[in-house]
Amino acid sequence: MKQLIYLLFFFVSLFVDAQDKNDGHTIFVANPYLQIGETPSAGTMDICWQTNDEDASWRVEIKAEGGEKWVAEPKLLVRTVSVPNVAPRRIFTVSVADLAAGSVFSYRLIRNKKVVFSSEGRASKSPQQAFRFVAMGDIGAGTTDAKLIAEQAALAKPDMVVIPGDIVYEHGLVSEYDKNFWPVYNADSTTHSGATLMRSVPFVATPGNHDTEERNFNNYPDALAYFMFWDQPVNGPASKEGGPAYPSLIISDSARKSFVSATGSRFPTMTNFSFDYGNAHFLMLDANPYVDWTSPALKDWLKKDLAAASGSTWKFVVFHHPGFSSSREHFEQQQMRLLSPIFDEAKVDVVFSGHVHNYQRSFPMSFVPDNKGVMLVGGKDNKTIRGRVVNGKWTLDKHFDGSTNTKAIGVIYIVTGAGGQELYNPEQAKDPDSWQKFTYRFLSTVHSFGVIDVNGKSFRLRQVDMNGNTIDEFSIIKD
Repeated sequence: MKQLIYLLFFFVSLFVDAQDKNDGHTIFVANPYLQIGETPSAGTMDICWQTNDEDASWRVEIKAEGGEKWVAEPKLLVRTVSVPNVAPRRIFTVSVADLAAGSVFSYRLIRNKKVVFSSEGRASKSPQQAFRFVAMGDIGAGTTDAKLIAEQAALAKPDMVVIPGDIVYEHGLVSEYDKNFWPVYNADSTTHSGATLMRSVPFVATPGNHDTEERNFNNYPDALAYFMFWDQPVNGPASKEGGPAYPSLIISDSARKSFVSATGSRFPTMTNFSFDYGNAHFLMLDANPYVDWTSPALKDWLKKDLAAASGSTWKFVVFHHPGFSSSREHFEQQQMRLLSPIFDEAKVDVVFSGHVHNYQRSFPMSFVPDNKGVMLVGGKDNKTIRGRVVNGKWTLDKHFDGSTNTKAIGVIYIVTGAGGQELYNPEQAKDPDSWQKFTYRFLSTVHSFGVIDVNGKSFRLRQVDMNGNTIDEFSIIKD
């Protein structure tokens, strides 16, 4: 009898222990992840997490680098996402400030007086500190290649991950994040199936066509999850739905109420924004064809934003549709070339794009549109804007090689869209006659991502493939 009681106690203990270890899997819809927040600065970071729509007592505690005491963060914000097709959820956000710039901090989440999650993060860097970021576009496909890229990105140990659009496929839905994004980029371990990136490293993203182009809520009630899940600056141009920056939604009154409750001030402003990290200024733009970048108001905001960043050592611009690409795929979508004169005048250093699923690097260049291009329309109604052909004249710095000659005259345009979706135009990789004259590198037979190191007046980019091999590399050194 005693032996039977002992065995019963043993198995009950195993069951309780297993329940404790799996608490996080039953509590979190999306494990805690780091974001730069609406007002990022050196020494800050936001912690976000998602749970089922149920009441609980939550507390976040922080332990600074070298510290011994856990300190509770008092202010916790919560929003509810309640849309058809997915179970209601709550999104929690805690903003952490007053950390030493660039320092490692520990954080833990306590639910109903029990620790249910813990990890480490790094506070944003100051202008005096070197930093590393990863640039990878077209990622959230849930493919084997996307998972291998995630693993390699984690092994690169970046301070930040920058996504030039197409965060998740196919329609930017809440359900697609749950299937193809969170499990890959915020996995519980770093393996060939994903990585523990987002709990330790902030992701920053600009929208692609698969993120914000779908706005018919009658067809996809959980669309535009970008505005629900990302905690980013809302310092873009003043915009309203139906204006030059974003078209009108197709949505019922009741669905609109739920959507606005879930997104708040993020919609539609968060499609264009900027922030500083280290000694660099990042300008994140919406390149989708629905944006009218001929709008004086949008261009004026753009010029003022870059002018205000005159004190930054580096200026980086990030958007989805590349203005300069040699790929046959999407070749005609050149609408972002319209902004090149502004980039040239502001002395932007590098522009990062995705959309085209390969890697391309231009010569340092300047470009002047001749205003003779044409708008492209399509769709079932033959009225939907699909892009714009922009002709003009480019001037190339062919002396720059990024190795022996590292002083770039002009803007370098990078396409880094090989983050996991099917590759575009592998047949062009060994056919330089098919490249445009502005193209210096064209690599389209392997998935890859950029690893960028910024240290004072030195910039170095390594393009790394899904097996960890460097497939391209160059440096820019400023005087």
